[in-house]
Amino acid sequence: MNKLIITRWKERVLTALGSDREIVELSLEEKTSILGNIYIGRISRIVKNLNSAFVEFGEGLTGYYSLSDNPVSLLAAPEAVPSSSHQDNPVSQNPNDISSQFLKGGDSLIVQVAKDAIKTKDPVLTSNLNFAGKYSVLTVGKKSVSFSSKIHDRTWKDQIRPKLEELIGKETGIIVRTNGYEMEDELLAEVSGLLKLYREIRTAASYRTCKSLLYQAEPEYIKSLKGSRTGALEEILTDQRDVYDRIYRYLECNQPEDLGKLRYYEDPLISLANLYSLKNAMDQACQRRVWLKSGGYLVIEHTEAMVVIDVNTGKYSGKKNQADTIRMINLEAAKEICRQLRLRNLSGIILVDFIDMREDQDKALLLEKLREFAKPDPVKTTVVDITQLNLVELTRKKGKKPLWEQLAGIGGSGFS
Repeated sequence: MNKLIITRWKERVLTALGSDREIVELSLEEKTSILGNIYIGRISRIVKNLNSAFVEFGEGLTGYYSLSDNPVSLLAAPEAVPSSSHQDNPVSQNPNDISSQFLKGGDSLIVQVAKDAIKTKDPVLTSNLNFAGKYSVLTVGKKSVSFSSKIHDRTWKDQIRPKLEELIGKETGIIVRTNGYEMEDELLAEVSGLLKLYREIRTAASYRTCKSLLYQAEPEYIKSLKGSRTGALEEILTDQRDVYDRIYRYLECNQPEDLGKLRYYEDPLISLANLYSLKNAMDQACQRRVWLKSGGYLVIEHTEAMVVIDVNTGKYSGKKNQADTIRMINLEAAKEICRQLRLRNLSGIILVDFIDMREDQDKALLLEKLREFAKPDPVKTTVVDITQLNLVELTRKKGKKPLWEQLAGIGGSGFS
């Protein structure tokens, strides 16, 4: 069973997910994070050879926008208004969806921040808006009904699909999350609510000016509640009154079955952070070297292009033969690597240099176990293969910044 722990660290909200007496996820709310926010943007420059555009979407904010985006959610700016005046004029609703190939400088469109700015890279914007609920995700770019890969019941999917199609029409699409399985009434009610939210945003955009914020994304701890499997949370703990009140309102309206799990922590003898050793978890999540119980260790390196992890035998001095020793340490390392990817929120291309194994059956077992260990991760993680250089390649979907970058510039990882 899991516990969701929310506290404050250096005036920023820290969300931790604990499972089996260890912390498996850490996320530090960024005051400047705009991930998931929706704005009215204005195209400042088209870069045809990259099939992209740069879009101004807030005061002093510019983002990267791919012209390959499905244009169904685009709103065209008034044709008669000169480009220099676009930012002071409201966006007019165009009844006919426009194609991205006709976009030009000065045009306005609704955009959502798909990725936060990373180092020197601008935020990534998309017009394929999405709105996540507990049971489903409403998608504007992909107008179809699809299901989580973890839902295998074809009979149930065939039964619920026409009801969802009738509800959304051709306006949007829906992805049914794992939590939505066999929750028909709750699922349909949530989809209706998400549709209402999307329509309100489209309506508001027709009379708001460029660079306006149309929708502010929910805080990370609310997203964690939505993303948790139904019945998986044992307790929700916070020592922050404003956070408690926000969660209470959310649960009361959306997850009343979990309201009894919410608890306000106010023990004067030991802080919530100390009770769950959050300082230790933060420290460990920032270390380059991670020790394994066997005496082996991992070395985790971040580069601009990828994450590189090296597996070493370290202090292991067991009596097993060499092949058994290597197999054992590699399997232990595989489990810890999947935990570290989730704990640190590492994403993109990940290359792992496991200890070399000669037998093909050992290599196949390693890949099988890696996929098994990665399966509980709510962020899509794919084990690709072993390269010709005997490096194991994984990918993990990018979203919010990795933990080390959330901490960059703050200094230290301890609690006062």
